[in-house]
Amino acid sequence: MATKINFFLLTFALTALISCKTSQQKQSSTSEIGMFKVEILYPGGEDKTFDMDYYEKKHMPMVAGFLGKNLKFYEIDKGIAGRAPNDKAPFVAVGYFYITDVAEYNKAIAQNRDAVISDIKNYTNIQPVIQISEIKQVEHPAAK
Repeated sequence: MATKINFFLLTFALTALISCKTSQQKQSSTSEIGMFKVEILYPGGEDKTFDMDYYEKKHMPMVAGFLGKNLKFYEIDKGIAGRAPNDKAPFVAVGYFYITDVAEYNKAIAQNRDAVISDIKNYTNIQPVIQISEIKQVEHPAAK
């Protein structure tokens, strides 16, 4: 009897865990064709420093607050490897802001430029590279 109860509890816990993971994946995939993605890339290299904790908990939320309703969501990638397993990551981090209006984004950043730029020294000595892209496709054709 105890074996059946343990099996039931294990099955229940596994099902609950899978359900949570599935719902998290659905929520994070909310980009749409016609949206724009602002990519902030931080190239790696000798003597480069980056405080991911600060970036994640202070800098990105601060900038997200400046963007207001134009911001749909944001993401942060932490570089862990390059093409081959022994290659260093070309970027230590990449931040993404998913927005609907590039002009509004530029206006918000221009109005808060000093705060954004002066905060960079709090988490890195890397000069970020910025790229704004239009989202053209959201799902992989094989997923259909």
